[in-house]
Amino acid sequence: MTAPRLPGALALALLLLLGALSGALLPRLHLDNAPEAYFPGDAPAVRFESALRADFPPDQVLIALFEGEDLFSDAFLQPFFGLIEDIERNPRVERVLAVAGVDHISGTTEGFVVEPLLDAEIAAALTPAERRQRVLDDRLAASYLVADDGQAMALIVRPLELSDSLQRLALEQDTRAAIAAAGLDGRLTAIAGQVALDVAQLRAMIHDTLIFVPATMGFGLLIIWLMFRRVLAVAVSALVIAVVVNLTVALLVLAGKPYTLVSALLPPLMSALTIASLIHWLNALAQATRHGLAGSARIDWARHRVARPILFTALTTAAGLASLGFSPIQPIAAFGLVAAAGMLAQCAIVIGLVPPIFARWDRGAWQTRRTLRPLDHAVGRLRHLGMRHAGWVLAVTALVLALGMPQIWRIHTETDMLRFFTPAHPITQANTRIQERLIGTTTLELVFDAGARDALKRPERLALIDTVQDWLEDQPEVGHSLSMIDLIEEMHWGFHDERADYRALPRDPRLIAQYLFIYDGTDLYELVDREFARTRLTLNLDIRGARAINAFIARVETRLAELDLQGMEVRVAGFGRLFADQERLLIDGQIRGLAAAVVLISLFMLAMWRRPGDAALCMVPNLAPILLIFIAMGVLGIWLDMATAMIASVTAGIAIDDTIHLFHAYRRNLAAHGSRVWALARAYQHSGRAVVATTLILCGQFLLLGSSEFVPTREFGLLTAVGLLTALIFDLLLFPALLMAVGRLRDRRARADWTAR
Repeated sequence: MTAPRLPGALALALLLLLGALSGALLPRLHLDNAPEAYFPGDAPAVRFESALRADFPPDQVLIALFEGEDLFSDAFLQPFFGLIEDIERNPRVERVLAVAGVDHISGTTEGFVVEPLLDAEIAAALTPAERRQRVLDDRLAASYLVADDGQAMALIVRPLELSDSLQRLALEQDTRAAIAAAGLDGRLTAIAGQVALDVAQLRAMIHDTLIFVPATMGFGLLIIWLMFRRVLAVAVSALVIAVVVNLTVALLVLAGKPYTLVSALLPPLMSALTIASLIHWLNALAQATRHGLAGSARIDWARHRVARPILFTALTTAAGLASLGFSPIQPIAAFGLVAAAGMLAQCAIVIGLVPPIFARWDRGAWQTRRTLRPLDHAVGRLRHLGMRHAGWVLAVTALVLALGMPQIWRIHTETDMLRFFTPAHPITQANTRIQERLIGTTTLELVFDAGARDALKRPERLALIDTVQDWLEDQPEVGHSLSMIDLIEEMHWGFHDERADYRALPRDPRLIAQYLFIYDGTDLYELVDREFARTRLTLNLDIRGARAINAFIARVETRLAELDLQGMEVRVAGFGRLFADQERLLIDGQIRGLAAAVVLISLFMLAMWRRPGDAALCMVPNLAPILLIFIAMGVLGIWLDMATAMIASVTAGIAIDDTIHLFHAYRRNLAAHGSRVWALARAYQHSGRAVVATTLILCGQFLLLGSSEFVPTREFGLLTAVGLLTALIFDLLLFPALLMAVGRLRDRRARADWTAR
């Protein structure tokens, strides 16, 4: 064997250069967790949403709730009016909706007038009681901007188009600062809405990244120290982990992909996987020492022993991760592809750069510590049980899986962004409070396209929209609705001396056209375009989950199909529509991703072992843990959502690693000595400790994620740990049983063939 040709100093310099270049890209990382970031740009819902916003304002807002018994007093209203003006000066804000910023229609001797519902001039002429009555009598503001009891008032900030989560964070911070400057922070009881939810997710992502990347890295380095007690091993491992993590995240920048709640799982994942590869390398150095090797001979022996398994474990892990690229949900696809590329880069570093560094600076002795000897005993007992009672092990495993299979059908595909936080989290409490006092924060729109100019001035079409709106308001999910019909009815009511029987849609098209001609407010043209060819009916729903929203949309579409739409096309749009579509995308992505993972990993197994039977044999103990993950999700009631949708593919890619190391050692020993029992014993003796140690380290690191208060991080960590631990048990117990059972079957066939000759 020859020493590595790459000089150690050059290898170290290359490693440091990679770290510096990738680190220089990190400040350009684009933080964006907005709903639009989760959809392919050519998705029909996204294209329609973009076209809709060209005519109408966005429906993603920031809602501030103020509460108190004196909200109509000068002490509150004067600073409140100043607050509205202050926020409207913010260049990120398109409009502020509040009692001082919406139209109020009332009758006059000459017809009707459109004026602000309540501003400083109007308030000055009214007593607090009269102000309160004026607002509560306004049918458009009641329960939308002010609670029925007059003791809760909303301020809705509607931003201009914001390009990323950092801009949403800045908007929330600016709004909070303006509220504090106005002296109203003591009345502020909640800040919610889609913008606030995105900001809460951003904070959770940053918090988990800052906490769990050092935690997972520190945990792994501690185990490396306990196993090998070599400063060089710890120092090189720390450097390699830092470079791999930085390089993987930098690939997001190069790919032009945003950093989302999904990609926030990249740093701890890559840290854990890198430590696992390094332990196999370090364990091989320790084995070389026990064989009496030192210097370059030790490095060459260790590299020869683990380079091929590390390469194929990297390829299979990358295959499992890359299979997520089939997901139509963009952050999941980006996560999978970037993690796969990071895994290949990690393999190149561990195989190509780490050995020369050790060849240059490694002068000490390697030895394994008694601290981890219980691992050897555990490996031996499980392997012995699997070999001696192969039939029973296989039968019990099959029975457990068969009994658990029905639980898989209990898994619900669901996404509820508020469920990503604990009930005690401020964003959860804020949304709940606003829904209790005013309206739900889930928005949905029905868009009516009449196809011709002034077509929406025809009373028969308006009557149809009115019928749909009446039906919608009877649905339990709808907390508030608004359409151009409401404003036309208010104009008709005001024009006829505010008589209650005229608060209805007029049937005379000339009268409707006249009302729309003389209207001089702003609210109408946020509901209908100026061609009067397209209008929207906006809804606030008291539901949040994708399943509930989809069920509601399906009921709406069924109702629309029963109506004569007067030649109009009606489509459902808005934040709720985009959010609900994620359920279908999750299912499609899960099926395609998992199927691709199994196919790709199987092909790599076939390429490595070059025997279909051996490739299939290695897949069995790694597919079973995936079934157990889904069984556990069904039993525990864990949803299939943004985080859990990735677990099966990730686990499939990682779990196969231990099988590769064990089977590679088994085949090598079997070829050298011919005895199946001896080959199994030696394989598990030499590779078992590293396999158990790496899996336990991975499980420990993923269990650290399980302590997160951010539910996606927690569930990803816990379920991945369960899957890997199950895969380890199957590798130590089921795999020896499979090898013995298949070996005996092959022996019988060989004897039968020999006898037949």
